[in-house]
Amino acid sequence: MYLVKSPNILRKIYGKSLCWEMPKGNKSIYLTFDDGPVPEITPSVLKILSDFNIKATFFCVGENIQKHTDVFNQILEQGHSVGNHTYNHINGWKTPKNEYIENILKSESFLHTKLFRPPYGKITPAEKKLLKKNYRIILWTILSGDFDAKTSKEQCLENVLKYTNEGAIVVFHDSIKSKEKLLYALPKFIEHFQAKGYNFEKISY
Repeated sequence: MYLVKSPNILRKIYGKSLCWEMPKGNKSIYLTFDDGPVPEITPSVLKILSDFNIKATFFCVGENIQKHTDVFNQILEQGHSVGNHTYNHINGWKTPKNEYIENILKSESFLHTKLFRPPYGKITPAEKKLLKKNYRIILWTILSGDFDAKTSKEQCLENVLKYTNEGAIVVFHDSIKSKEKLLYALPKFIEHFQAKGYNFEKISY
């Protein structure tokens, strides 16, 4: 079970220390991709972004970067932003604070970024307090649902078409389990909003 649109109540609870959406005013949308890089899907995502001449932000898992450094380098070479998504995709609610921070730093040793997204969106107040000193912590406005086995590729597309608006941070996953839905929905989503005059931007620190 997941919520497609992040609830306003969560934004109020966490306050301004977490970024749920970007400022409005330039008719931009912010595409993000979690859990890569993996050779089975990330290069296909990069090809789609290149075809539409847009930039995005990839929240990368450290162990995947080490396994697939060539794919990670493709992300950088094409001018996209990258963010830290921990080394092992661990849950901040279930991991002791020091262990959680160490896992992030292990990833940071070769990622070199000031952007961070907690896996599952789960982070404790103590972890947040430590991390916000050095990172911009990015959550999301819209979850596509591409990771969910019960969500069809058509519903995945409908999720992002229905709820995305100016300033939205939209999450897809460049992971093997999301591949079919992602490759179906992503180009249609971009084409739809470009036709409406929207820009697609990467997130910076």
